Amino acid sequence: MVTQITGLSKNGVSDWYIQRASSIVMGVYVVVLLALILTAKELSFAFWSGLFNQTWMQVATLLTLIATCAHAWIGMWTIGTDYLQSRTMGPKGDRLRSVYQSVCVLALMAYVLWGIKILWGN
Repeated sequence: MVTQITGLSKNGVSDWYIQRASSIVMGVYVVVLLALILTAKELSFAFWSGLFNQTWMQVATLLTLIATCAHAWIGMWTIGTDYLQSRTMGPKGDRLRSVYQSVCVLALMAYVLWGIKILWGN
């Protein structure tokens, strides 16, 4: 049994709900974006610039990015704890899992920070 407290929550059921809620957020975002694309008269730089300069779209995009990262973290944490363990890989499994999880966290943090810079940067 894995006893690390590196999951998004300390409860598997909570992680399950977080993944389902994040899926809904991502799904709604995609549907809204598709509707905007399909109803646009012309897909030009001016259209995209105007769309993503609106605060509601910036907030929706950031929420979707955070939901995507939460969803990904739960999945990556599950993969790490299921397949990278000392029982199956020997003593190196725990160290490998720690490195793997650290790389995942750093990548997800970089994605969020990069997304913020893209949405609200200069």
